[in-house]
Amino acid sequence: MRVLGVDPGIAATGYGVVQETAAGLHALTYGVITTPSQQALPRRLQTIYRELLRLAGEHQVDAAAVEELFFSANVRTAMTVGQARGVALLALADAGLAVTEYSPMAVKQALTGYGGADKRQMQEMTRLLLGLAEPPHPDDAADALAVAVCHVHSALMLELEKQE
Repeated sequence: MRVLGVDPGIAATGYGVVQETAAGLHALTYGVITTPSQQALPRRLQTIYRELLRLAGEHQVDAAAVEELFFSANVRTAMTVGQARGVALLALADAGLAVTEYSPMAVKQALTGYGGADKRQMQEMTRLLLGLAEPPHPDDAADALAVAVCHVHSALMLELEKQE
């Protein structure tokens, strides 16, 4: 299974492609889609959309996982992140992918066994699970890899639930 994980944001949308093989989990690529703050919002959203479509096709992913929006005290920030998240969901759906959404707490629980894990713990566990030499950076890319790993770990349970 090959999964594209996405951590949506307007300035930086994190992405990570994780592949599950008999030998374990491997990070195929990860990084961020950045958009300039001086650019008009529609163009920024268009960049996110196009890059996610490109990544899905280039890496021939089987599924996608997106982190759910964590509400911010800043309403304006929450709105623009929500728009970026909507565009990400649309791009992944247009790529023909099944998309599963995970709360930040569910991702933390899946990777560390503790829903209150901090950023450092999450990055270290992501590093260990993917066999990386060092914790992934930047934070948005690390979060996207964690969401992809969460999906790989959860996919079997989700499939079994569908069969019931």
